[in-house]
Amino acid sequence: MTWQNHSVLIEFVFLAYPFHPELRILVFLGISLIYALVITGNVLIVLAMQRETCLHIPMYCFLGSLSGVEVCYTAVVVPHMLANALKTQKTISLLGCATQMAFFVGLGGADCFLLAAMAYDYVAICYPLQYPLIMTLTLCVRLVVVSVVIGLFLSVQLVAFMFSLPFCQARSIKHFFCDVPPVMQLVCANSHFHEHSALVAATLAIVVPFFLIATSYAFIVSAVLRIHSAAGRSRAFSTSLSHLTVVSLQYGCCAFMYLCLSSNYSPKKDQLLSLVYTLGTPQLNPLIYTLRNNEVKGALGRVLTRNYFSKNS
Repeated sequence: MTWQNHSVLIEFVFLAYPFHPELRILVFLGISLIYALVITGNVLIVLAMQRETCLHIPMYCFLGSLSGVEVCYTAVVVPHMLANALKTQKTISLLGCATQMAFFVGLGGADCFLLAAMAYDYVAICYPLQYPLIMTLTLCVRLVVVSVVIGLFLSVQLVAFMFSLPFCQARSIKHFFCDVPPVMQLVCANSHFHEHSALVAATLAIVVPFFLIATSYAFIVSAVLRIHSAAGRSRAFSTSLSHLTVVSLQYGCCAFMYLCLSSNYSPKKDQLLSLVYTLGTPQLNPLIYTLRNNEVKGALGRVLTRNYFSKNS
C-alpha cells in the first residue's frame, strides 16, 4: 500500500475536548473570543507597519513580521480547534495531521528565531551612533526570511522523520491538535532513538536561539550599565524588558513541551501549556511590544481613522 493511500485510511482522534454539549459551547465561545483578539491586534499592527512610513525602520519591521508570523501560527490550529469543539467526531487524517504539525512547528520555530533576531536589534540600539550601519532595513528583511526558512526546514525534517515511523493501533491523541509530544506517544518504534532525534530538532529550534538571546542580553546589560544618566538606563531597561517578558513566556512553555523526555510526559500539563503559547503569547505580543509604544498607538489611530472616513465618504 502506498503512503498516499495509507495516509487517507489512517485517522487520529482528539481526546482533549469536553464531551458535554454545554461545555463544548463554552470552549468554542472562549477560544473564539481570544482568537478574535489575537487576529485583530496582530493584523492592525501589520497594517500600521505597512501603511505608516514613519514605522519603516528595522525595529518595527521585526515587530510587524512577528505579528504576521503569529497570525499564521495561530491560523494553523485555532480554526481546527473551533471546528472540533462543536463536532462529535474529532478526527484528522494522517496527512492532515502531518501538514498541521509541519506548519505549526515550523512557524513556532520561526517565532523563536525572530525573537533572537530582535534581541540582536536591541543590542544595536545600545550603540546609537553605529545603529544605522549595524542594522539596516535590508538586513532586517533578510533576518526575517532566514528565521522563517530555518523554522520550516527544521520542522519538515522532524515531521518527515516522525511520520515515517510505524504508529500503534491506538490512535487517540490526548491533545487539542497535532503537536510533537502527544503524537510521539503513538509511535511504535525504538523510543530512545526517535525521542533523541526529536530532541535534536527541538534543541536547534529552541536552545540555539535562546543562547543567542542570552548572549545579546549580556551585551545589552554591559552597554546599559555604561550609560551615565539614570533616566537613560531606566529607558533602555524598559525597552528590553518587554522583549524579555515575551521571551520568558514563549521559551519557558516550549522548553517544558519539547525538551522533556517522554517518561515525563503529562497530557494535562501539555494541554495547558499549548493553550498558553497558542493563544496567550500571540495575544500578549501586541500589548507588550507595541500598544505601550506611543509612536505605534499614533500610527494605529491614523490607520483606523483613515479606514473609517474612507468607508463613510
